[in-house]
Amino acid sequence: MIAFGVVVAILYWARVLLITAMVAVTIAFILEPFVGLFIRLKIPRAVSSFLVCSGALFLLYLAGLGAYTQVARLWDDLPKFSEGIGTAVESLRVRLDDMEKRTYQMVVPARPVPSQTQPVQTAPNASKKKRNIDLPMPPVLPPQGTIQEVRIHEERKPLTEYLYTEASSLYQIFLMVSFIPFLVYFMLSWRDHIHRTFLQFFEGEDRVAAARSLQGIGDMLRGFVVGNFVLGIFLAVMSTIAFWGLKLPYFLLAGPASGFMSLIPYIGMPLALLPPLFVAIAAGKSISSLLLVSVVVLMFHLLALNLLYPKIVGSRVHLNPLAVTFSLMVWGFLWDAPGLLLAIPLTAGIKAVCDNVKGLRPYGKFLGD
Repeated sequence: MIAFGVVVAILYWARVLLITAMVAVTIAFILEPFVGLFIRLKIPRAVSSFLVCSGALFLLYLAGLGAYTQVARLWDDLPKFSEGIGTAVESLRVRLDDMEKRTYQMVVPARPVPSQTQPVQTAPNASKKKRNIDLPMPPVLPPQGTIQEVRIHEERKPLTEYLYTEASSLYQIFLMVSFIPFLVYFMLSWRDHIHRTFLQFFEGEDRVAAARSLQGIGDMLRGFVVGNFVLGIFLAVMSTIAFWGLKLPYFLLAGPASGFMSLIPYIGMPLALLPPLFVAIAAGKSISSLLLVSVVVLMFHLLALNLLYPKIVGSRVHLNPLAVTFSLMVWGFLWDAPGLLLAIPLTAGIKAVCDNVKGLRPYGKFLGD
């Protein structure tokens, strides 16, 4: 129990470092097939790794440049979009108010109106009492100095301290991100050396189990990452084409964002709806157009999860739904949003180790499907 607590504490405390390493490993598994293609062309692994990493950075630069162009245009049109969103919200509020009034009239019975012929008896002193009741009460002011003390007590931290805290966390994130290209390159160029020297830590049957575990983790992670990447590209392209057909503005930005967000476990569906609905509402589209956009995103999401995902990714993972849900909860608690993205491959890697270690095979069967 103490060892388990120490491991959990390390996973939580060093999460920025571990997330950076896992992202680098994931990218390395995506790029490894391309490195193998260059090696077949009699190009050394170091040169092949450099060429593949340079090409990936160039493609990432082009994608970032395109996204920046779309976001800059969106920023210029933001006042017009804000007006359209405000009009849509006001129209929705009016409709909700009308619906509430109609529901109230149907549910609450109408009260009988008193007849005007019946005399209303009033007490002789009623006007005096009413006059006394309608007089406004003088405001009760707190003692002198209380308002100033409350304001001082409710003041937040100084702005400089807040900016320093945020800047230090952002600096740490950017520092870890800057290591990712170097980690990916060295993982690709020194792959054979790392694999060979790692197995030297084990002897006899343990070395065989370690080799099988690495092979299982590699096959699973490669299939999971490459499958998700291919599926994300497919959804991004199809969503972009569909949004272009529906004449949505900024479809080159909304399509890829909606396609890749759809792959996030459990919360992918509402996240995939946000980009297209935002641009549709801002452009002043009608309710029927909004429903059509929602139906298109829903169809793509169901198609990906029910037909494509089990064939492309599910056959590589072999995890039961309970293990997937619990792993999402645990890794999401430890690593927040990155934990949701890395929960399934991490749990599948643990299962691959359990399947190849004799004493841990019952745990692998418990996690499997």
